[in-house]
Amino acid sequence: QVQLVESGGGLVQAGGSLRLSCAASGTIFSINTMRWYRQAPGKQRELVASITSVGDTNYVDSVKGRFTISRENTGNTVYLQMNSLKPEDTAVYYCNADLTYYSGSSTFRHWGQGTQVTVSS
Repeated sequence: QVQLVESGGGLVQAGGSLRLSCAASGTIFSINTMRWYRQAPGKQRELVASITSVGDTNYVDSVKGRFTISRENTGNTVYLQMNSLKPEDTAVYYCNADLTYYSGSSTFRHWGQGTQVTVSS
């Protein structure tokens, strides 16, 4: 059984900062790419940032220069540091991870349950 648990969401004023965490636990052999998505009311889920097992990162244009994705050395926890937050960043933020259960197994994608981020103007 694998679980991804997000934390760190909340209410913040525009211009403020939040740090999201996502910890993976359970039967895990390796984790490849980890990602943060967000979904605002009435909108499609959007990929915000991703980080590979070797630390390569990508960001959606709207957060470049404001958000930073990182991983712990163990590789099982991913963070999203969000600075200079804007009201349009308001959404439920989800993490996901591509992982294997044992050596040689296929790769499976797991999702967390989401954490609410609300930015007031």
